[in-house]
Amino acid sequence: MTKIKIKSTCDELVFLPLGGSNEIGMNLNAYGFGPEGDKKWIVVDVGVTFAGEEGIPGVDLILPDPEFLESNKEDILAIILTHGHEDHIGAIGWLWPRFPAPVYATPFTAHLLRDKLRERGIESKVTLHEVPLKHRFQIGPFDIEYVTLTHSIAEPNGLAIHTPLGRVLHTGDWKLDASPLIGGETDKARLRQLGDEGVLAMVCDSTNVFSEGEAGSEAGVRDGLHEVIAEQKGKVAVACFASNVARILSTVEAATAAGRSVSLIGRSMVRITGAAKAVGLLADAHFIEPEQARSLPDDRILYLCTGSQGEPRAALARIGKGSHPHVTLGRGDTCLFSSREIPGNEHAIMALQNQLAMRGVNIITGKDRHIHVSGHPCRDELRTMYAMVRPKIAIPTHGEQRHLMEHTKFALSLGVPEALAVKNGDMIRLAPGPAKVIDEVPNGRLLVDGDAIISAESECIRDRLRLAEHGYVMVSMAIDGSGKIKAGPDVRARGLSEKNGDPAEGRLEQLADAAEEAYHRLKPDQRTHEEVAEGFVMRAVRKATERVFGKRPIVDVVVMTV
Repeated sequence: MTKIKIKSTCDELVFLPLGGSNEIGMNLNAYGFGPEGDKKWIVVDVGVTFAGEEGIPGVDLILPDPEFLESNKEDILAIILTHGHEDHIGAIGWLWPRFPAPVYATPFTAHLLRDKLRERGIESKVTLHEVPLKHRFQIGPFDIEYVTLTHSIAEPNGLAIHTPLGRVLHTGDWKLDASPLIGGETDKARLRQLGDEGVLAMVCDSTNVFSEGEAGSEAGVRDGLHEVIAEQKGKVAVACFASNVARILSTVEAATAAGRSVSLIGRSMVRITGAAKAVGLLADAHFIEPEQARSLPDDRILYLCTGSQGEPRAALARIGKGSHPHVTLGRGDTCLFSSREIPGNEHAIMALQNQLAMRGVNIITGKDRHIHVSGHPCRDELRTMYAMVRPKIAIPTHGEQRHLMEHTKFALSLGVPEALAVKNGDMIRLAPGPAKVIDEVPNGRLLVDGDAIISAESECIRDRLRLAEHGYVMVSMAIDGSGKIKAGPDVRARGLSEKNGDPAEGRLEQLADAAEEAYHRLKPDQRTHEEVAEGFVMRAVRKATERVFGKRPIVDVVVMTV
């Protein structure tokens, strides 16, 4: 491709993480090129995280705050996706309207993305470029190249971002797997060639930086699944990430070898296997409907299930509770957890496994048998990557603060001249000059609340948390035109406990007395001013509730003139 000339001496190349640095998940990154105040941008990945571990009532999805991108949307040239995991593509349907730009993805990722855009009703609005593996294209000052890597999903890619001020390798999620089963091996030849050509910076996955050795190969897991599934006598359920197409293939092969038919349980399992078949993966895999599976002998069926992280509404959770309409597991049956525990989900996973165990189900995890390997690089793989790429600057990402700091130290120990542990919102100038943080832009989290996107600091979320902790009190009274109480005060409460065996209602009378006393302390002209009366009574009831119940609930007061 034609080399792009630098427009002016004040051009600079910057990297801006807005999600995925200081946390694992919710990846949102941007690269800018040009003079200060007049840069062109590309966005790399637009992911979500899930709210289960956050303890936010009524919220399932958490999005990165794109305020900076929204304010510069006219200068965003493209959104480029590395692979199809939810923490890399799950927020596009929600956030694309805020910074609309053409989207680039390889076929499997594009297929998954179309479903998400369709769900949000914006598929026809988004220009989606489906590109082949190893594709290279130029947009503005950026020459973008997809580099084949291996990971726990089909078609994982790194991005070689060529600019007039230097070349950046953005790895996305990766590991080195010599036998990935689905897709090609890591393109080591191209990585070494990039290293020979010169790499200014590598922005690199930090998930397993504390783990020595290598993550391991999917081929080894395939052998482990064959062995374990062949040993079982009753029904078998395998819980894994639906996106791990190689793991699904291995499970299907192991089931077939053991004389078992496979039934998919869970919407995301059905959706992603459908996407894999559509792009030529899993072409020979055959699945039966759950209704058909019920008619088979126990030793002739295997269920592939979603819910390995203990998600309360996933298929496996319903099986554990005995509420799934098609699948029951009990004594003599086995459930394999062919997945890792995402940090924060340990309690939910243990609770699910205990539910299954109470039903007599035998539990086998990756700690018991070789039925899982990580999709992220351990230290030996990081050593190999740095030896191939030889960047001048290391920018660890995809990790919590301790991961990023350890990765920074590790990169420096491998001879990388510069390394920076950064956080979301840090704008890092990669060139010209030494790498440094030059600015901090707005960043944070947004919450998907039903069909709305709200701030993490929203008053409604504070109210929900307070309701969950302290409860709710409602006081109503009716007055006449002279301010005399005609009915009430009537006190209703939710979430307030009994004390010493007495019903809570016995103490609600004390709140009614406090409300009436407060109302009578008002001056005559204040009593007929409903807003003033409501505020005065509310403060009195709050104090009384704290005294009587030891709680500070949300208190609503309604004074009506009749």
